[in-house]
Formats: sequence, C-alpha cells, structure tokens
Amino acid sequence: MSYSPPPRARSGPRRRTLLASLAGAGALLTGCSAGSSPAERAASAATRARARAARDSADLLARYDAVLDAHPALADRLSPLRAAVAAHRDAFGGTPAKDSKAQKSPSPVPTASADRKEALTSLASAERTVADRRAAALVEVPGELARLMASVSAAGSAHAYLLTEAAK
Repeated sequence: MSYSPPPRARSGPRRRTLLASLAGAGALLTGCSAGSSPAERAASAATRARARAARDSADLLARYDAVLDAHPALADRLSPLRAAVAAHRDAFGGTPAKDSKAQKSPSPVPTASADRKEALTSLASAERTVADRRAAALVEVPGELARLMASVSAAGSAHAYLLTEAAK
C-alpha cells in the first residue's frame, strides 16, 4: 500500500485569482485615469495616424523634388507621380504651403544621387517603405481613414513598381 501525503492546504488567494484581480484593477485604473472614452481614444489614434500619413507624403514630395532638381530630364516620368503624392498629402490634411512653422519637427532636406538609376531606386525604396507603413497602420484606424490609407498604400506600391522599372 502506498502512502500519499496529505493535500497541502493553500493559504491565501490562488495565483489565477490574483492575476485576474490585477488585470481588472489595471483596466479600471486605465479607464479612470485616461479620462477619455474608447471612441475618444480611437479618434486620437486616427488623428495621429492621419498626421503621420500627411508628414510621410510631405517627405516623399521633398524626395521627388530633390530627384527632379538633380535630374530634370525625368520630369515627364516623375511629375504625374509627384502630383499624386501631393494629392495624398492634401487628402490626409497636409498643407501645400512650405511653411516651417506648420511642421513640428522639420525633416532634413533630402538630396538625390547624381546617378539617375540610384536616385530612382532610392525614391522607389522610400515609396515602398511608406506604403508598407500605411498598410501596417490599417488595423489601428477607423473605417473611412483605413480605406483612404489602403488606397494610398496601393498607389505607393504602384509608384514603387513604376520607379523600379524606370531605374532599369
């Protein structure tokens, strides 16, 4: 006959109970201290995402301008893409004026490579990076903004493809 030790009596609450209590208390404290409803927090996230998208488009415009300054012969090819990026910036609420006070943190002025192929490849890479960032942000924004970001992300991917082909 085997001897089994008597069951240990646990003193105090179980670990699961403590974790659930802490999680509930954290949710209550977060809800109380934030001072805003879930709708207000979502609107704030959408505002930040929209501002980020406008800044990204403004930065892309500066890159297009740098490439056009370095390679004026590319104007026929790049002007339609640049116009689309300007429209994207405007759709996200960016301002067409180049006012340094309008930007919170001015980006450094980009420079373009003297090599045409390298300049186009760099521009394509920038378009692809921004398009990927926008696609990743879709899950964090509400419906209408998500649709706009998805559309602009797709356009950016198309721009990256066209720029890559032009660099060949």
